Amino acid sequence: MIIYNMKVSKLITTAICAIMSLTSTAACGEPEETNNLTSSTQNKTQQNPTPTTPAPKDSAVEFAQNLGIGWNLGNNLDAWNSSTGVAEETNWGNGKATQATFNAVKAAGYRSVRIPITWTGHIGAAPEYNISTTRMNRVAEVVEYAHKAGLYVIINIHHDGHADTFNGSGQPDKFAWLKIEAAAKDESVNNAIKQQLAKMWTQIAERFKNEGNWLIFETLNEIHDGNWGNESLMYNPSKQYAVLNEWNQIALNAIRATGGNNATRYVGIPGYVCQPGLTAKNLKLPTDTAKGKLMVAVHSYDPWDYAGSGKYAQWGHTGNVDAYKNGEKEYVAMLDMLYNKFVVNDIPVYFGEFACVHRTDPKAEEFRKYYLEYVCKAMKDRKMVGMYWDNGYETNGKGTDDDVFGLINHNTGAFILDGKEISKIMVNAWENTSSSYTLQSIYNRAPKP
Repeated sequence: MIIYNMKVSKLITTAICAIMSLTSTAACGEPEETNNLTSSTQNKTQQNPTPTTPAPKDSAVEFAQNLGIGWNLGNNLDAWNSSTGVAEETNWGNGKATQATFNAVKAAGYRSVRIPITWTGHIGAAPEYNISTTRMNRVAEVVEYAHKAGLYVIINIHHDGHADTFNGSGQPDKFAWLKIEAAAKDESVNNAIKQQLAKMWTQIAERFKNEGNWLIFETLNEIHDGNWGNESLMYNPSKQYAVLNEWNQIALNAIRATGGNNATRYVGIPGYVCQPGLTAKNLKLPTDTAKGKLMVAVHSYDPWDYAGSGKYAQWGHTGNVDAYKNGEKEYVAMLDMLYNKFVVNDIPVYFGEFACVHRTDPKAEEFRKYYLEYVCKAMKDRKMVGMYWDNGYETNGKGTDDDVFGLINHNTGAFILDGKEISKIMVNAWENTSSSYTLQSIYNRAPKP
């Protein structure tokens, strides 16, 4: 999961505006006339058209549709101890995943699962960097639970490069090895990291080389220097973006070199911090020996102060927060940016993480349901798929909504909070093929403040 700096929402909007200015005649900050209409008139006005340029058929984008709306086993295999650096499944409060967990996910209508994996504390010394057998076996066991349940699966290298925002320092964790700022400053550091990355992915890929196309590899997760893509605080942003592009190439080369089904396996490629705007602007897809087998990985908890932290209770044109009155249009603009950059060129885009925190207030929870339905349907209209970030939490222990993303108990598979209803809303938004079920129809049903 991401732990965002409060500046991120504004930064994402700025990045989107910059990229949209290259492809659109409408300038950011100059909304179309419909945005200035009253709420009652807006409900009768087409706000949310589907893209006019069709996505390719019989293609990588079509394959990606198999993933539909998916689910993250968040804060389990990615969890780690900031004091010891050892990644352990129960470190962050969730019970161990079981077959029942994934059976329940499948029964809820999800098509895919993303299983984030942190490897720190289970890696041997240079130059081999051997992953412990115990860790690899547990990963394989959990992956097989998901496969047996009939789900598509994404696995990755997750928090091995995460800035240690969990203890409030905002500095790179001393146990992390994917340190992009250090790599950007010193080529010898970069070369050492690339050697380890190649060794890591060689081992992971070798273990799963005979599995079918139900399994997808994701090279990395939210790589950043601790500033979450805020270029005003970053050391040499362009150099960092270039380093990440190098790392993605190294990881892909290692995967392909293992042969077997890995020679043509789909691989997810993330941009800087998985931020949509920075990804569209700076990601250079690696050269691939397999044609049409790369997917672009992005994340979105936008706007963070609504969907991520829960600071504000309402979102959208009927909500009581002026800053989010154009929320629907802004979200669609972000999706259209990705669609026009990647999808129309037969490069699938998937949201490896998206979510919105649970609200204890009933009215606020209505707006959460609206947000998630709207977002999932908007993705579907643009041939994108997404995995909801479920961290398993029913409470944060502070009496606030922050970080409460739980839908399903990660050990038993039982629904928690209103997870059953939320799951049904998101799955229906993506699966419903009725001609009367449109993004506009959802917009017209937005809750009242």
